[in-house]
This record gives sequence, C-alpha cells and structure tokens, in this order.
Amino acid sequence: MTCTSCEAKVKSALLMLENVTNVEVSKDENSATITMDKHIALSDLQKALPEKYQISATNHNEMAEQTKSWFETYKPILLIFFYISLVTILFQFKNENFNWMQAMQYFMAGFFLVFSFFKLLNLKGFAESYVMYDVLAKKVPVWAYLYAFVELALGIAYLINFNPIITNTITFVVMSISIIGVLQSVLNKKKIQCACLGAVFNLPMSTVTIIEDALMIVMSGIMILKMI
Repeated sequence: MTCTSCEAKVKSALLMLENVTNVEVSKDENSATITMDKHIALSDLQKALPEKYQISATNHNEMAEQTKSWFETYKPILLIFFYISLVTILFQFKNENFNWMQAMQYFMAGFFLVFSFFKLLNLKGFAESYVMYDVLAKKVPVWAYLYAFVELALGIAYLINFNPIITNTITFVVMSISIIGVLQSVLNKKKIQCACLGAVFNLPMSTVTIIEDALMIVMSGIMILKMI
C-alpha cells in the first residue's frame, strides 16, 4: 500500500466479507488488523482483495485455525453426540456382554428425542430453515412442521421398543428422504443454515449433516436386516 487511497480500498474490500466486524489498515506498517466473529481462511481474505494486494500472516498456522474454527462451529452437535453416546454406553454396563442392537436402539432414542427438542423450541424457525432444502418440505410445506413431531414419536418408539420393524422402517424412509436435500445443498455448495438443531444454533449445512442422517439410515437398516 502506497497511499491513503490504497488503505481505503483494502479496508473496504475486507469489510465486505461476512463475519468481519472491523478492519484497521496502515500503509506505514503495511498491515491490516482484522476483527472477525469466526475464522476466515487466508485464501478467502486474498480473494476479497484487488489483485495488486497480497495478504499473509506472521506466526499463523492456517490448518490449526481451521481446525479450531471447525470445532467451535460444530461444538453443540459434537457435545450432543458425546452425551448420547456416553448414556448409551453406560446403559450397557448392566449387561454381561455389549448388546449392539440394544445400544443402537438407545442411541437412536436419544438422538431423536434431543434433536426434536431443539426443533420444538422454535418450530416456526425450524420449518422456515428446513423448507429451504428438504425435497419433501419444498413440495408439502406442512411436512416441515410435522417432521419435528415425527422425530419425537420415533424417539419415544425407540425408547419403549415399540414394534421395532415398523419403527426402523419409518426411520429408514424418513431419513433417506431427508438426506437427499442435504446432499444436494452440500454438493451445490449452498450456504444455508442446517435445521438439524432447529433455529437455536446457527450451524452451516455441511458433511456433518450428511453423516448425521447417514448414521440413522445405516443403523435402522442394520436393525431391519437383523430382525427379518
């Protein structure tokens, strides 16, 4: 940067980025101090700048920052999976041998009960997010409202071991439909909010959402095969 005009251009370009809250630029020190709500990759900062400007960071490990940012973003869902897994494992201490079928049953009960709880905290907010990407909700908007109650019913069904064939079949079908919209959004790189935890947490749609749905599909599929 050679003049105040350069400072203004750099500052303006960086402030245009999402999650950037403040930028201080100095042509004398040839530096920019960027304040952001969440980590932004150096490559994204570079893309925002005019071609004549190059940006780098001293004492900076981009991989470590991205990893830290990923964990901060998905901390709510990681903690939920940890607690559900912990309870599932603790239930198995009363058995002489680890019962995988029972473990999957309790895990799925916890999964659906917890996730439906967050959706029902703000049902309208969840429905508005869900209808943006779910293939069925787009055609039948009321499904976005019903989905939270379907998850609640499935959670109760797994908890009381209600007709495992019917429960797992419904899970397999519902989650298979759900994952279609998720896959389309992730593959098309759409930057939309994931509705998995309702409107309580602002989680981006990503491969984590795919894994979440796929896990339920695989577990329900295994349980169906074991019972027929």
